[in-house]
Amino acid sequence: MSLSRAPRAALLTALVAAGALTLSACGDGGKSGGGGDTNFVTGTGGIDTVAKGERQAPKKLAGQTLDGGHLDIADLKGKIVVMNVWGSWCAPCRSEAPYFAKVAKETEADGVAFVGINTRDPQKGPALAFEKDYGVGYPSLYDPIGKLIVNGFPKGSLNPQAIPSTIVLDREGKIAARSLKALDDEELRKMIDPLIAEK
Repeated sequence: MSLSRAPRAALLTALVAAGALTLSACGDGGKSGGGGDTNFVTGTGGIDTVAKGERQAPKKLAGQTLDGGHLDIADLKGKIVVMNVWGSWCAPCRSEAPYFAKVAKETEADGVAFVGINTRDPQKGPALAFEKDYGVGYPSLYDPIGKLIVNGFPKGSLNPQAIPSTIVLDREGKIAARSLKALDDEELRKMIDPLIAEK
């Protein structure tokens, strides 16, 4: 393969993956993808979990935040990390945003860090307005074409397959739970509280 074709192939792969994500965008989740030895089970309410000994770490999840800073998820190791994939244009994202803002404040003292992954917003303005409107006080990585979403998770792991999606990492930085639908505060706590209790 020539050098001129390699970037085009990578771009085509990213566009195909982004297109697949677009097809499931703003859905209510549905069935989780994958099969074979994924080592996860679907819990109640569409929440998938992975047993402690079977968890995988995500790939590199780092980049520019909506406010122009830089964030690397690996720097949060030692905390439980709740990553929420959202877009300002997504109605289910708007419905869950107040719950995420509330639970982020409630669990901060328990060593829980919230991080958004904003996607498919071609400009930052609407996303920044969304955060202000819903009182979102935690940072969001800016991922307008879905590069982090597509490349940040190992094959066979619990990965985001819809917008909104929520992925929770344990204190070791490994993927412990996922939801592919909008969540309220009770559902969100069902994902987080078992990890807070883990020793």
